[in-house]
Amino acid sequence: MKQVRVLVVDDSALMRKLIPQMLAVDEAINVVGTAMDGSFCLKKIEELKPNVVTLDLEMPGMNGIDTLKEIMRHNPVPVIVFSSHSTEGASVTMKALGLGAFDFVTKPKDASAHMAETARELIAKVKAAADCKLKPRMIAGLPSKPEKPPAPVGSPNKIVAIGVSTGGPQALEYVLSTLPGDFAGAITVVQHMPDGFTDMFARRLDEVCPLRVKEAQSGDILLPGRVLICPGNRHMKVKRLPLGDIAVLSDEPRVNGHRPSVDVLLRSVAEEFRTNAVGVLMTGMGDDGAEGLGAIKKEGGMTIAQSEESCVVYGMPKAAIERGYAIRVVGLDIMGATLQALCGRGEVGPAGRAVRAGS
Repeated sequence: MKQVRVLVVDDSALMRKLIPQMLAVDEAINVVGTAMDGSFCLKKIEELKPNVVTLDLEMPGMNGIDTLKEIMRHNPVPVIVFSSHSTEGASVTMKALGLGAFDFVTKPKDASAHMAETARELIAKVKAAADCKLKPRMIAGLPSKPEKPPAPVGSPNKIVAIGVSTGGPQALEYVLSTLPGDFAGAITVVQHMPDGFTDMFARRLDEVCPLRVKEAQSGDILLPGRVLICPGNRHMKVKRLPLGDIAVLSDEPRVNGHRPSVDVLLRSVAEEFRTNAVGVLMTGMGDDGAEGLGAIKKEGGMTIAQSEESCVVYGMPKAAIERGYAIRVVGLDIMGATLQALCGRGEVGPAGRAVRAGS
């Protein structure tokens, strides 16, 4: 058994003790060292050659963001950042993901009560990180605040439902940045992310994309050129109504261990929009969304899976492809062009009337 070598970086002596204890539960993981700040971290990466680094973002001296920049510049290695449950913590976490961090884990408010749950999440992400393919930041050079042209008037001609997990923030940012503001489809997204982080994520995407991006609320209308991000710890479905098609949030139980669940969204889109549904599964661990993609295919919609070579983690697309549910397999570099070809540009239904299957 090849062991995953992990370096733990945290200024808290307690966390430098707890994190190795969490990881020690799995025999395939070996914590080869710890570091109390960014400077020690960089030295120990050169010395210990870890496969994965866990990195606290809030450290004195060289903070987590500056440390991450140096790691990616000089010794690229998958980094899992630890984030606090706060608005500031969510903001700096989004920045870390944008700089190339593999994923993040939130520090439990009560370590003793949630240690087992945090340990399971951390172990899964460390193993996925060790197997991942580090990719150059694809979105470098894109405008930070592109102009947003007037949104198309009327109803969307397609409903695009995207499911994504590990590696998703960068991948989504890239794809949405390549779509025009007058994109004729409506886009709904489930990104596996905790409550409190999805709003910050949506704001970040809205800043860098020509499309209009927001965290979804129940009753939000599905509009062309608009992207709705499902809030953390909620499920999102869609509903057809005479005066417009809307998103509906719920607190129903977890599905596939997730809330939000990609399957919940994709099944809903399949049921409501049938041949006008476009399902997309992108990079992520596990198989959430595979059966939902199958439901869209069964109803005559288009189904797309991200290609293996362009995924950070090939779990979710692979599950759908192996079950025969993906009609097309597309690289990240042409995902936006593919959606554009499927949905067209500026060709939308008349205002106040949804474009229905077969209409």
